[in-house]
Amino acid sequence: MLPWLLIFSSLGLWVWSDSSWDRTQAKQTSEGLQYLFGNISQLIEKDVSTVVSRNEWGAEAVGCSAQLTMPVDVLVIHHIPGLECHDQTVCSQRLRELRAHHIHNNSGCDVAYNFLVGDDGRAYEGVGWNVQGVHTQGYNNISLGFAFFGTKKGHSPSPAALSSMEGLISYAVQKGHLSSRYIQPLLVKGENCLAPRQKASPKKLAPVLSRGLLGGPGRPTAKMNLPAKYVIIIHTAGRTCNVSDECRLLARDIQSFQVDRLKLCDIGYNFLVGQNGVIYEGVGWNVQGSCTPGYDDIALAIAFMGTFTGTPPNAAALEAAQDLIQCAVVEGYLTPNYLLVGHSDVTNTLSPGQALYNIISTWPHFKH
Repeated sequence: MLPWLLIFSSLGLWVWSDSSWDRTQAKQTSEGLQYLFGNISQLIEKDVSTVVSRNEWGAEAVGCSAQLTMPVDVLVIHHIPGLECHDQTVCSQRLRELRAHHIHNNSGCDVAYNFLVGDDGRAYEGVGWNVQGVHTQGYNNISLGFAFFGTKKGHSPSPAALSSMEGLISYAVQKGHLSSRYIQPLLVKGENCLAPRQKASPKKLAPVLSRGLLGGPGRPTAKMNLPAKYVIIIHTAGRTCNVSDECRLLARDIQSFQVDRLKLCDIGYNFLVGQNGVIYEGVGWNVQGSCTPGYDDIALAIAFMGTFTGTPPNAAALEAAQDLIQCAVVEGYLTPNYLLVGHSDVTNTLSPGQALYNIISTWPHFKH
C-alpha cells in the first residue's frame, strides 16, 4: 500500500461536474483512500490482465507526443468525480466523453492520464506508459498519472477499483515503468471551482497542494468564521521559488521559521502561492491563520512566497491566487461581497510589497 495519496478531485485543471462535491464527503474520501493505501513494501503481485486498451474503449491514436523516460520516480493518483459507471460499456463511454472534454474544452492533446481505473474494477489505458500525460502541473515529465473514475459522487472507489489500482501500481514497478523507490511527495487535493456562468468554459484552477508537503507540528485548533469576509494579500519576504522542488522546500522553511523562531503553533497563512503557479495549503480553509491580529478569524490570508517590493510576482502566481479567491467564493468559504486588502492595510508592515500592492489594487473587491 502507498504512503501518500495524491487526489485531484476535478481540480479545475480538468473540471467536469457543474456541481460541487460535498466537502465533508470529499474529506472522508481522501482520508479513506489514504487509509486503504499504505506502504509500497506491502504491495503484492496482482493480475492486471483486465487492462482495457484504448482500442477497446473506443479511443483514437494517442494525440500526445512528449515522451517519458523510464522508470519515473513520481506517482500521482487522481480522483475524478461526476463520471459514474459500473460496467465496461458505460465506463468506456464515460472515458470517450472525458477524452473529448480534455481535448476540446481544455486544449489537451488527449485524455490527461496515463491510466485510469473504473469503479467496475478495470484498468483503462490512457496515453499509456511511455507518453507524458497532462495531469499535474510541474510533474508531467517526471511522473505517471493514474486516476480513479466512475465512483458515485461523494463515495470512495469500490473495493474492486482499489484492488485494481494496487495491481496497476505493482505492475508498473515490476515492469520498470515506475521506480521501486518512487515517491508521492505531497497530498494533493482540489475543489470543483467553476468560472462565472456567463463565461464560455470553466476557468482552469491551479493545483492546491495540501498539508502533506509540510508535516511538522500539530495544527492549530481555532476555527475560521466561515464564510470569511476578507482576503488579505501578503508576501513572505525573503527568497522566492520558481519550480516545484524549490517551492516545496520554501514552504517547509517558512513553516519551520514561524514555528521555531516566531513561536507560532503552525504556519501563519491559510495558503501560499509559488511562482510555479501552484497553491500550497497552509492551515487551509477552516483554520485560523496567525498573521493579522483582529482579522485571523474572518480573513483568508494568501501569502505570495518571496519579496515583491520592486518586482511583482509573475503571471502564473497572480493568476493562481485569483483562481483561488474565485474558488473560495464558489465553494462557500468566502462571502461573495468580500473585501480584498493588502497586509499593510490592516497591520504595520511593508508586506505585500509595493509592486504586488499596486497589482492587487486593481483586482475586484479591493478596498484601501
